[in-house]
Amino acid sequence: SGVYEGRTKFITKTIRGGQSVTYPGNVVIIGDVNSGAEVYAEGNIVVIGCIKGKVYAGTSGNDKAFIAAHSLQPEILQIKDIITISPDNEEGPEYPEVAKIKEGVIIVEPYLPNKYNY
Repeated sequence: SGVYEGRTKFITKTIRGGQSVTYPGNVVIIGDVNSGAEVYAEGNIVVIGCIKGKVYAGTSGNDKAFIAAHSLQPEILQIKDIITISPDNEEGPEYPEVAKIKEGVIIVEPYLPNKYNY
């Protein structure tokens, strides 16, 4: 499947501005990533909440890593060595989204579980 499944760290709180999380696997956050907070994962980042801070997935060079959130409004979103910055003042859609690398660029699309049959 190409999806990195290794170790996963579950965090059941919001990551506040000035806080940083780094993990050599996947990170699942039940909460938000506030503005000014940073999350670094060698695998995937999944946030059951809103990403408003800086998120870095696939930090060890994994171009299959993805970042998914109920609301995706990051200050910086990076997968592997590819970075994207969120447009200012853009109201996000009312559905979960997933960001991943496709043909060398980061794309963001609706998270539709029926498309992800691993």
